[in-house]
Amino acid sequence: MTHSLHRRGTAESLSEDYIVLCLPAIDFNDKGHDPKLLEFLRIALRHSPVNIGAISLGNMYSHKTEEVVKAAHGIVHAVFVKKEQVIDTLKELEKANLGMSVVVSGIFENVDECLKKSGLKHHTANFSLGIWGRTEKLPDNNILEVTTMCGHAMVSANLVKAMVEDIKAKRKTADEAAKVLAPQCACGIFNPARAAKLLAAMAK
Repeated sequence: MTHSLHRRGTAESLSEDYIVLCLPAIDFNDKGHDPKLLEFLRIALRHSPVNIGAISLGNMYSHKTEEVVKAAHGIVHAVFVKKEQVIDTLKELEKANLGMSVVVSGIFENVDECLKKSGLKHHTANFSLGIWGRTEKLPDNNILEVTTMCGHAMVSANLVKAMVEDIKAKRKTADEAAKVLAPQCACGIFNPARAAKLLAAMAK
């Protein structure tokens, strides 16, 4: 189970959205795991992620990147926009042999291609079954495309709407608005590059 499974959007938009998580297994390999998670983040940073985060501190939009790396503990995350970045990261992680669990989240076929080109195989595959219940109470789908990039629901629908209004009024660019949203997702799986495109489209 991962909080990155429920992202919404078109295949084209989600093809620029890959989340890589690294974590230990409790009571199995969690002793002394912090340096390994730190190394994961260092490896990820060599391949130009649009966001990184440590669940123990926050992400690179709420803290300095080096502070996030040094705070690595529990679960860490990196977000990429290109398959090639994911492939290169996985290849380097394979060589590093950190002994930690690695989860890659994205469109299944794209993730599968990344694994094959990295010389790796699936261990487990998880799929989202969608949202159940009183879905009529949810925001519009275009808002959900942005808010579901935070798996803990910490990006407010009303803040997304406010950012769209700021873009329309030319008070902010789409990139600036996305960077207002990004710090709200404390663990760092929010994709500000994709958010900027979605916000710009809504503002039109």
